Amino acid sequence: MAAPEFSTLTADDLVTGEAVALDLPPASLGVRLASGLIDVAVTLALLVLVIMTFLIAALPTDDALAHVALIGTLVLVFLVFPTTVETLSRGKSLGKWAFGLRAVREDAGPISFQHAFVRALVGLVEIYLFLGSPAFFSMLLSSRGKRLGDYAAGTYVVRERIRLKLAPPPPMPMELAAWARAADVAGLPTGLALAVRQFLQRSPSLDPGYRVSVGGSLAQQVAPYVAPPPPANTPPEVFLAAVIATRRERDQARLGRERAFRERLTARRK
Repeated sequence: MAAPEFSTLTADDLVTGEAVALDLPPASLGVRLASGLIDVAVTLALLVLVIMTFLIAALPTDDALAHVALIGTLVLVFLVFPTTVETLSRGKSLGKWAFGLRAVREDAGPISFQHAFVRALVGLVEIYLFLGSPAFFSMLLSSRGKRLGDYAAGTYVVRERIRLKLAPPPPMPMELAAWARAADVAGLPTGLALAVRQFLQRSPSLDPGYRVSVGGSLAQQVAPYVAPPPPANTPPEVFLAAVIATRRERDQARLGRERAFRERLTARRK
């Protein structure tokens, strides 16, 4: 069962599957407009190309087939194309890719076909039929820069190309120092290690109930990478801090040995 979201999260937080904010802020209005212009230009160019292809093929037949070809062209260009692109790219269009943006769910998870389809369907109305006016005012008034399609689909757009700043790593808890020296602590997956680091960083400011719930959930995810388990009744936060500190110490020692080995090889060649 997924851990609950933090009650202290702001509109500028992206939440991982471990319910830890990663500070990927919503895209600003200017960036959204710039990426949208690229998407509109690409869509209109595709529209012209497909219309020429379909209509030229249908003209020698009759008006009914040409009408069907026109409708098929509109559906393909304004619904099938953007839905397929955003579904396969997990929330990116050509404009979003150019500006380092991505559409995500309200819980910051990757969007699905359903989300992409709703965004494209509402976008046909708010962007192309009304020349983008509803989308502009919606993004202007929304704290997350959400257009009407985002509200309908339950999504918003975040910036990916930012530097993630982390606080200094937590120190080794003294009560677990002896256990940590003898324990077998495997390397954690990157996402899980990052989630633990940020949870420990933010835990003092969290709601106590969520703090206990999320700490316990993360401790359960980390437990398979540690043997033997910590002493009974060890608080989850203390356990997590000990695991992170141990991995940092051992990784630093390993990197130091590798550096010393390279230096010895280099000295011998000289």
